[in-house]
Amino acid sequence: MDERLKIYEDKMQKSYNNLMEEFGAIRAGRANPHVLDKLRVDYYGSPTPIQQVANVSVPEARMIQIQPWEGRMLKEIEKAILTSDLGINPTNDGKMIRLVFPELTEERRKDLTKEVKKKGEGAKVAVRNIRRDANDAFKKLSKNSDVSEDEIRQLEDEVQKMTDKFIAEIDKSIEEKSKEILTV
Repeated sequence: MDERLKIYEDKMQKSYNNLMEEFGAIRAGRANPHVLDKLRVDYYGSPTPIQQVANVSVPEARMIQIQPWEGRMLKEIEKAILTSDLGINPTNDGKMIRLVFPELTEERRKDLTKEVKKKGEGAKVAVRNIRRDANDAFKKLSKNSDVSEDEIRQLEDEVQKMTDKFIAEIDKSIEEKSKEILTV
């Protein structure tokens, strides 16, 4: 692959990976430890992911159990969960924290699918912006150097193929995540 195209493919891949991370944080009725990925707790003065200060497990389909390695971290973890946008009240028994995920209502499922589509559209816009940046860079190349018009056209075609590939992957991911959310 042309080195000039590789940069843009990497950027598109990063946009797609970012979308997949965001999808991982959207809960679909089942307990998924990835909903905690963005949460940070104060661990000796530095913000640290919960997974690095506690054992996170899923003992049942709709429950996450968090068992800190140090007892003093219980309050910190509980505070992080309460101040987050998870919308779940943690149960603290003095040794561990349990998060029980309620069954999603029909309305909440529809809201989540709308959110998934919105995030997907955002990722598509990002990919298209990368394509635009690439095409602008190629046009500048044609003015500033001895690159032929055919070569520029070929580069633009390749970028368009990459864009189409990533847009198709994003669409597929949106569909799969929406199906997962709507499945009762």
